[in-house]
Amino acid sequence: MRLCTTEGKGATMIGIGVIGYGYWGPNLVRNFSQVAGARVVAVCDQRPERRALVEQVYPSVQTYADVGEMLRHPAIDAVAVATPVSSHFPLAMQVLQAGKHVFVEKPFTATVAEGERLVEEAEKRRLTLMVDHTFIYTSAVRKIKELLDNGALGQLYYYDSVRVNLGLFQQDVNVLWDLAVHDLSIMDYLIASSPTMIAATGMSHVPGRPENMAYLTCFFNNNLLAHFHVNWMAPVKVRQTLIGGSEKMIVYDDIEMSEKIKVYDKGIIVSQADDAVYQRHVGYRTGDMWAPRLDNVEALKIEAEHFVESVTTGKQPLSNGQAGLRVVRILEAASRSMANRGQPVEIL
Repeated sequence: MRLCTTEGKGATMIGIGVIGYGYWGPNLVRNFSQVAGARVVAVCDQRPERRALVEQVYPSVQTYADVGEMLRHPAIDAVAVATPVSSHFPLAMQVLQAGKHVFVEKPFTATVAEGERLVEEAEKRRLTLMVDHTFIYTSAVRKIKELLDNGALGQLYYYDSVRVNLGLFQQDVNVLWDLAVHDLSIMDYLIASSPTMIAATGMSHVPGRPENMAYLTCFFNNNLLAHFHVNWMAPVKVRQTLIGGSEKMIVYDDIEMSEKIKVYDKGIIVSQADDAVYQRHVGYRTGDMWAPRLDNVEALKIEAEHFVESVTTGKQPLSNGQAGLRVVRILEAASRSMANRGQPVEIL
């Protein structure tokens, strides 16, 4: 597709439109406005008070109440969709069919079938499709990825995640789709394989509302087990992940200000001697703990730059449509399992 060119300079300038100026939309507008080689051209929101706020803060940005009208703006090359998940598919499809690249808030889509159709449409039109898996662009998660890729942890044994708080009850999605989606996107990025089976249990304590607490287990090959605990009714805020390997273990605490990642040289030593009694089969190794230095660059800034770079170069983004689809596949299987009181669901 044709990209817009800054008048008189000859440099490629990506024009960005944003649909939805609620909770996350302002963050997207702010970060895309700061990306070199891009400018926010338009924002679409049905609420007049939100459009008025855009006009006040960004007077050069055109506002719209109608998506179709915004998509006809000739300077728009790519669109970010920051609306409830039920609207992601129709809006993203409308953007792609208008010939625009698209950046979609997570969860990617409400169903696997919808995600597959978006991936197919983007591939057919050779357009960039990126999902807003913000956490994989944080310095902490990128450092963990580096440690895993260089084999520092050895063979992975478990991935254990807790994300709980006294939080906002959602009306359209359950707690897995609201909170676990963050941790599943992190796991998908860190672990170069997908689970083969899912089991989930959950409970709703508010009549007529989706489940507000849940436990999700992902079974992998090679004896790797991943477990997620999410809850909107916890008295404290916890965002902690433990990753255990044969050589080292990691504690990732997203709330910790100075030492988000701690790497422990701890583990077990298993004796292979046939004549050893059980107590001698397992020994313990205790070494040092170290906290790697991390940068303070906002993850969404890195992500916005990555999207613009992907649009410009045609390279696949890290959190492309396939990544979003893998996470939705887990969430959809988890919802089926939860509806059947934890009955395991295989993922093909």
